[in-house]
Amino acid sequence: MYKRCLDITRWTFILFLAVSIPAGHTEGNTKQHHPQQDGQQIQLPATLERYSPPIVVSFVRETGDDLERMISQLPGETILDNRWTRLYEKELGIQIHYDWTAKGDVYNQKLGVSLAAGRFPDVVKVNPYQLRQLSNAGMIEDLTHVYQEYASPLTKSILEAEGRGAFDAATIDGKLMAIPESSSSIETAQYLWIRTDWLEQLGLRPPETIEELLQVSKAFTEEDPDGNGEHDTYGLALTNHLWDPVMGAAGFMSGYGAYPNIWVKDAEGNLTYGGIQPEVREALKVLQTLYREGQLDPDFGYKSGNKAFRLVQDGKIGMLYGEQWTSFMLQSTRDKDTGIDVEWQAYPIVAKSYRSLFVPLRSNTGQYFAVKKGFSNPEVVVKLMNLHLDINWGDQAQYETYYNDDSRAVWMLSPVTPFPGNKNIDAYKQIRDARSTGDFSALQNEALAIHKRIVAYELEDVESGWGWKQTYGPSGAFSIADSYEKNGQLLYDQFTGGITDTMVDRQIILRDLQLEAYMNIILGRSIDEFDQFVENWRKLGGDQITSEVNAWFRASKPKER
Repeated sequence: MYKRCLDITRWTFILFLAVSIPAGHTEGNTKQHHPQQDGQQIQLPATLERYSPPIVVSFVRETGDDLERMISQLPGETILDNRWTRLYEKELGIQIHYDWTAKGDVYNQKLGVSLAAGRFPDVVKVNPYQLRQLSNAGMIEDLTHVYQEYASPLTKSILEAEGRGAFDAATIDGKLMAIPESSSSIETAQYLWIRTDWLEQLGLRPPETIEELLQVSKAFTEEDPDGNGEHDTYGLALTNHLWDPVMGAAGFMSGYGAYPNIWVKDAEGNLTYGGIQPEVREALKVLQTLYREGQLDPDFGYKSGNKAFRLVQDGKIGMLYGEQWTSFMLQSTRDKDTGIDVEWQAYPIVAKSYRSLFVPLRSNTGQYFAVKKGFSNPEVVVKLMNLHLDINWGDQAQYETYYNDDSRAVWMLSPVTPFPGNKNIDAYKQIRDARSTGDFSALQNEALAIHKRIVAYELEDVESGWGWKQTYGPSGAFSIADSYEKNGQLLYDQFTGGITDTMVDRQIILRDLQLEAYMNIILGRSIDEFDQFVENWRKLGGDQITSEVNAWFRASKPKER
């Protein structure tokens, strides 16, 4: 997965993925009984055998404002001493230690330096490029047998839920060199979020085509939807990282049949990179027009997600594209004591008239846990994952203690955070089905908690439930995802293999080249620069990467999805 901006978009994403439905239970394992703080006994798989005496395992940790804000609301807990670190020591005999912590770009820079120098902790989270480099340098352990021997059935079922692609990406020269923290492609689906109070103010309907969307954007920009008599609103929000999961351009470009971040099949059935296709050219030309006409923030090219979102909070943005958790970010626009009834609603993304709509889904595993060469207990990373998954999604899950404590994403306190990839849409389906029958008695844990929050908003006007309803309610984002799926509109990334040899040296350069070219065009450069970008992309390694990707494609013969 690409490296997204490490600001509010990433940390809010992490914060509000803290919703789920139990995904299964462990089977076929001898169990151990362990006392909990409240005196209850829970059963844990034999794969969670405790170290005695305890061992110390070092990590490094990225922090952020949201994490720090949450910790400030948890008396007696810190990043190093909290319910998760205590649980790991109590149940596994593993003492978590952080060599250092840092925020955002500082974290990335510091991690890059430490990896290059070979000074990194016992267990380290890396991206695919860092994984390949560490493996090539012989700095990390082969985890093939560790995973086979220590991963519980629940862990294997969750990490391999979307197939072996994530593991193939972590396998180098036939050896599993890291454990993927896998996720779900459907979590990357985009939705169109619109200020419906603005629609009503101007007498407009929700757009059903790109042409209608452009009309709405123009009206939101020029017809004073906030009623303040000033020309200070914008139709659409964007950030300077065009592929951010919220306020990015990928959803908009899909309306033109442009899929700039995934590999798709060409007419001959081979894989080709979506970012160099002619449809992108058309989408960029339209975005350039929006920018020139003042429908985009004139300074968006300099704004990260955190800064760009301030305009949304200030009531200056009418539409944006974003993933299912966008509602929780938008919640803050309703918290201001302005006397204005701000209302947002998710809608399906739209396409040009007479063009079929497809919703691109990225392969959503981009982080891997590697173990430093020579560490005496490389199995710890798997055992930590076993416990994390068992305590949250096992047959004795303690959701409100270890996952979501009164809408606080306390699972973030753990150094490893795997989760069932389809947990969110599964929760929606459980609530949907219960709603259709009127029988909510079967709802458990996460789904039950989400349902209660929606009901609290609907019946008691508890404002914190608004975001939950906008994502999980009858017309929320997941109802749209359900329709995407039923209508066959989900377009999966066709390349799920590991980093190829040329990608190691060239992929980051090519991605920077792509973003720079796209931004320059949107900000006013000639559209002909897209053709020059395509030529440069191919010459600077793109053609060779395409060849390697297709070699993988022919060898793997993936099933149609």
